[in-house]
Amino acid sequence: MTNHNTSLFNFFIIISVFLRSTLTQPQKSQDSPPSHACNGVFLSYAYTGGHPIPPTVDPANQPYRFESTATLLNNDLDELKSWKLLLGFQHNEVLVSASDSVLADGASLPAQVGNGVVLAGSAVKDLKSAVETAGDVNQTGVVIRLVGTQFGVGPPSVPMPVNISLVNDDYSCPSPTTQGSNGMHLCCTRDLSTKNNTTLEEEIQPRQKGDLLIMYDIISSYETYYWAQVNISNHNPLSRVDNWKLSWEWTRDEFVYAMKGAYPTVIDTRDRIFGRQGQYYRDMDFSTALSCEKRPTIIDLPPTRANDSKLGIVPFCCRNGTILPPSVDSTKSISSFRMQVYKMPPDLNRAQLTPPQNWKINGTGCSDYECGPPMRVIPTRFPDPTGLPSETTAIASWQVVCEIKQSKKASPRCCVSFSAFFNDSAVPCGTCACGCNQNPTKTCSPTEPPLFLRPDTLLLPSENRTKKALEWAKIKDWPVPDLLPCGDNCGVNINWHLDSDYRGGWTARMTLLNWAETESVDWFVAVELDEAGPGFERAFSFNASLLPGSNDSIVFMKGFQGLNYLLGAKNGANPRKDFKAAGMQQSVILLLDKNG
Repeated sequence: MTNHNTSLFNFFIIISVFLRSTLTQPQKSQDSPPSHACNGVFLSYAYTGGHPIPPTVDPANQPYRFESTATLLNNDLDELKSWKLLLGFQHNEVLVSASDSVLADGASLPAQVGNGVVLAGSAVKDLKSAVETAGDVNQTGVVIRLVGTQFGVGPPSVPMPVNISLVNDDYSCPSPTTQGSNGMHLCCTRDLSTKNNTTLEEEIQPRQKGDLLIMYDIISSYETYYWAQVNISNHNPLSRVDNWKLSWEWTRDEFVYAMKGAYPTVIDTRDRIFGRQGQYYRDMDFSTALSCEKRPTIIDLPPTRANDSKLGIVPFCCRNGTILPPSVDSTKSISSFRMQVYKMPPDLNRAQLTPPQNWKINGTGCSDYECGPPMRVIPTRFPDPTGLPSETTAIASWQVVCEIKQSKKASPRCCVSFSAFFNDSAVPCGTCACGCNQNPTKTCSPTEPPLFLRPDTLLLPSENRTKKALEWAKIKDWPVPDLLPCGDNCGVNINWHLDSDYRGGWTARMTLLNWAETESVDWFVAVELDEAGPGFERAFSFNASLLPGSNDSIVFMKGFQGLNYLLGAKNGANPRKDFKAAGMQQSVILLLDKNG
């Protein structure tokens, strides 16, 4: 009996061990994505769960939490540099978190991604090949865990994206293959037709073009800190940046200890003193540190600091945040500064260098910019500071490409009125041309077109033209609305006056009127003349030429040296009876008729 019980007991142990071993061993599901059959970059997306969240509304608009994973696996022979993954979301999704990745357009989370989103690597930007890592999936792949909100897709339906794809330039991807109701996958292969004849070093990451380029160059590196030079260059021929503000996000608990050529808007070290940084750097005097914010905002210094031994002496620094187009002054189209960045464990290695992410730049009255993630590029070369005919190479360089985006909220800063020698009326700037009060009163109409004026009335401030406009309408017997139109609300008015017309061409007179109290420095004007452009001959009082690359259709004008200041408006000698006078510059422009 004892032997029988012992046999049963041993049999039970054997069965238990067998079952435990079977359950704990990895099982290859029949539905698992066939990544082994891909000889390129394997992509997959899997919806892992979700549930409704408040508020409870109409089913078509009910919000749901969703959780999913996106996987990239490099099965190619070559390393995948700076991967970018497109997720074609289609259900008004709001992405709340995405592990090991950032939004490629530089936006921060949470973000509206209902029209799709492109993710780029944060900690792991490059995926090595299986050949060079002996198949180590921790180096050849990345798994992105996504959490967000979607609208209107409840169970049993699954909120899948319409598409996933790799958007790196030298890869092509087919349509994804669905895997059940909650997954899709595809294999992207290298497009050999896009391979260029560059050297191996250039092939690592070629530099890109853009409206605004930011270079992040490491110029010296030590175990616990490094010095970086940040260079902002404007490459758009018609866009300027005034009072720039630059921000980014540290991802490795770094902080800025010192800076030359620029300064943070807020100096606050409390978070680091009482955080990990304060515990590690116990002997550091944090009272002299500059910025311990996770997302600092940096501004330029005034010209008076350019030669300051402590804060200045950086080429192209200290210009009050003004970056001009290269067509105005190439020496003023760049802004630079340097900063000392301290690192934290486990990055205490002079070769462990990570740039900040989520770059943003804006200014006063300038275009909105959308910046991509930093891309590792060929190290920048700097001219020798002592004047020797040699160059110094940066230790490492990253490029951030920023493009102008059209913002519906942005209001123009100037407007144009028109007049001609053959008409005794002028067409003033449009009503609310530069915006109107969001809550307008009943004193004026933001929708009525402006009243025609005598040309000389354009020299009066907008708010003082009403009497003259009504008198002119009465003389011309024109109808006048009960509620008069609002003004243009523009700081600068431009008048284009057709001055004369003759057999060989014509002349125009352009007048700049600055109604703002502040002067406009380094002003410039671009005039699009289309087919009349090739006939441009000269501007008598402006520095003018046809804009390169415009197919001779745009004339670019700026002030001559010493006349690049458009003065601000001044009060009359007797403010009780004399109107404000605008700062003014004008020039006659000669155009020839080359079509007749």
